[in-house]
Amino acid sequence: MNRTEKTQVVERLSEELSRSPNLYLTDFTGIAVKPMTELRRKMRTAGIRFVVAKNSLALRAMAGASVTGIEAVMVGPTGFVFAGEDPLAAAKLLAEFQKEHEALKVKAGFVDGHPVTADEFKRLASLPSHDQLLGQALGLMQAPLQGFVGALDGLLYQMVGAMEALRAQRAAAEPQA
Repeated sequence: MNRTEKTQVVERLSEELSRSPNLYLTDFTGIAVKPMTELRRKMRTAGIRFVVAKNSLALRAMAGASVTGIEAVMVGPTGFVFAGEDPLAAAKLLAEFQKEHEALKVKAGFVDGHPVTADEFKRLASLPSHDQLLGQALGLMQAPLQGFVGALDGLLYQMVGAMEALRAQRAAAEPQA
């Protein structure tokens, strides 16, 4: 690459780093082209970008975008996963791919501007999705209401039973003419 191409790469990467609040750095050494292409396709459909750049250019772009705290992991081949607004979707996608292809390693990342280690990434990937968390929250809010309705329903049945027993008792006590 000549100097202008390198400058363009640094500018594009710096712009991407500034726009994306969530980022994961991966090491993709040892992964064949076909699985990597499949991963990129899945990422594209989920709105996630995967970019490979030379570490020296990436470090310049990170400095330009004021991204600090993960320079130490910029060793060897590095793939940038720009997760967009949803860090869990990208984490789950990468973790799923890691199960099939153990060669992919997540070095570090940034989630909402905070550095994330590889161990923290594993914990992020194990969290339930946004929709699952909403469902669980709604279920927790609904459970006490269902219990309350069940208790009221039981009281209503007891009252109806008591009134039916009273009616039967009065009918039996009335003199028959």
